[in-house]
Amino acid sequence: MKWDALEEEPCSVARTVAVIGDRWSLLVLRECFLRIRRFDDFQASLGITRHLLADRLKKLVRFGVLRKIPYQEAPKRYEYILTQKGLDLYPIIMSIVHWGNVHMVDSRGRPMLHEHKTCKKMFDPVMVCSECGEPLSAKAVHVHPGPGARKSSPVHAKAQERARRAAD
Repeated sequence: MKWDALEEEPCSVARTVAVIGDRWSLLVLRECFLRIRRFDDFQASLGITRHLLADRLKKLVRFGVLRKIPYQEAPKRYEYILTQKGLDLYPIIMSIVHWGNVHMVDSRGRPMLHEHKTCKKMFDPVMVCSECGEPLSAKAVHVHPGPGARKSSPVHAKAQERARRAAD
């Protein structure tokens, strides 16, 4: 697997890592979800170098996660707005937040609380089955190869083995 060609791998995790798999991209996305939109505001909030920030913003625009909209003409300046593709990363960001809240909080407590606008309650993000609504855990899920799977993948081999055992 080549790091600079992950988006071509037949693996959804590898393809996603190609887009958001570095700390700065994830932190830029965090800021986007906190409604930061302008280059100088990203830089002030993150303390990132201009070169690195420009690189991450270009990558997120190239992959269609952000779109660049001019807000000033002289000099030309842009805002970076989450596209639908970018908004669809919210569950990933919230999963990272939840893990951090469970495993990385110090004695001061959670750095941020999240309130659901509809019910006005503070919440913890949970992942549920789209079919039955039950909470999901790694131990409660079986993985099967999909139509885009590599025939030589370990998941594919395990599925074939399970099918052989079931047939016997």
